[in-house]
Amino acid sequence: MWRRARAGYGYLRRFSTVVRRRSEDEGDWLYSSEWWGSDSDDGHTVLRSTSGKGNGVVSVVAYHSSRPNRMHWSGMERWLQKRCEEVHPGYGDGGKLRILGYQWRVLRFNEVTRQSTAKVLATYHDNMPGVVYLMQQPRCLAVPYVKSMISAGLTTIASCNFDIISALQGKKNMHILCIGHGGGSLPLFLASQIQGATVHIVEIDPLVISASIRAMGFPACSLKTQSGDQAVSKPETIDEIMWKGIHERICLYEADAEEFIVNSTNIYDMIFVDAYDGDDIFPHKLWRPDSTFLKAMSNRLHPKHGTVVVNLHSDSDVLNLDTVPSPLEHILPMGKYVSQVCRAYKDVLVGREGSGLAFTVAVPWVCNTSLVVCRGFDKDSEYFNRDFVINTLISKSLELEHVMDFPFSCLEYIKRGFILV
Repeated sequence: MWRRARAGYGYLRRFSTVVRRRSEDEGDWLYSSEWWGSDSDDGHTVLRSTSGKGNGVVSVVAYHSSRPNRMHWSGMERWLQKRCEEVHPGYGDGGKLRILGYQWRVLRFNEVTRQSTAKVLATYHDNMPGVVYLMQQPRCLAVPYVKSMISAGLTTIASCNFDIISALQGKKNMHILCIGHGGGSLPLFLASQIQGATVHIVEIDPLVISASIRAMGFPACSLKTQSGDQAVSKPETIDEIMWKGIHERICLYEADAEEFIVNSTNIYDMIFVDAYDGDDIFPHKLWRPDSTFLKAMSNRLHPKHGTVVVNLHSDSDVLNLDTVPSPLEHILPMGKYVSQVCRAYKDVLVGREGSGLAFTVAVPWVCNTSLVVCRGFDKDSEYFNRDFVINTLISKSLELEHVMDFPFSCLEYIKRGFILV
């Protein structure tokens, strides 16, 4: 969940001129006007229902997408046809999969807060023109805080002697847990980019899960029962065509995060936490230092390189404050708790003097902060200080960005507002 920064347009314009733009990044902030919407709300609602789990009114709003334009659709159609021939030779003889178009789909809580944004491809088969299939585009990340969590998290674990290159190539297993699902863009990106990754997702609200699958193009075949069995007995042909090699490594569970992690026996290399309710609140039980959740997370996190990334709502200016002025508190209800959340995660997961570190980075353009807590960072070095940490991360980010062929710059999301906790 996220909110736009209150900085004026002039500031944003000046800031953006120094940022290296990548024209191939369809989720660049440059296109935010398409999926942010205006006061007149120029999008159209494709799903709307009331949550029974505290998220209020959950809706998905569709907006026009200018990219990729029609001249590039044929390339995707060729890819789909090739995949058809690989997975199911002869599928739909006499016809092909065609592109109907692309849209931005925005998941909202209580009509206001943009909880998640995804670019969705709509396709159909010549033989069944009335049936439309949705496919979320995994490499297109629009929301800046998701890019920040991925950049800071992967850069950090790669700096801790974890062989992430082997994981990228599928030669090494990497176990990832995502607390909070939203539209599913973060876990889908990780599973599609890291061939060795197995991604578990925990979402308490069945309506959010349904919205991501029905309206945001998340693979339905990834949904699992409480016992871990596949909720759908057999993936549909179109699921295997669009998601082959990805959906097998994603496990989406409808469960309470605390109960899930207490009962889990898995050891996770990385844990991403992005759990906000309809009132824009990060539940206290997920960050109190004496909480069952944090203690159980500590047991489930890899002892040598385990890395946790948490999405927090707050301007960097209030990171070290325990209280904030009431106007800011009204806009960012979690703002006054940010420093407490940071301390709790650091103390429980790495200890006050333990091996490891915690830091925060401010997310460009929006009022979010990414907290990273890592067990494997070498604090015994005589050169250990803020400059040593940030220089190590910068060096690794450039390497990672090149190897993973990111559509965006990792460096952009780790250099701004860096603070050691």
